[in-house]
Amino acid sequence: MIYELRIYRCLPGRLPALIKRFEDATLRIWDRHGIEQAGFWTTVVGDSNNDLTYMIRWASMADREARWGAFVTDPEWIAARDASETDGPILANVSSQFLKPTAFSRPL
Repeated sequence: MIYELRIYRCLPGRLPALIKRFEDATLRIWDRHGIEQAGFWTTVVGDSNNDLTYMIRWASMADREARWGAFVTDPEWIAARDASETDGPILANVSSQFLKPTAFSRPL
């Protein structure tokens, strides 16, 4: 099992649009592709309150490549992404890290 930690830094004022996109479309499309989220967080205190941080649970890197590749090319996802940006771009930056739990880690 590996976890992907993703941090989306939104352009000022655009975090609500990103959250709405996840709530209205992204999570449903993920379900169809078997993508399993481990949690979502917004920043209360830290570098930026324009961040959405989340983790995805993957069986392996090969599993990630197959499922994520199918998701990003899904026509419904592309349409939802484009529709959410009719008022302008949402994201300023995206960072991603892949994490392997230690032997003493409690599962999320």
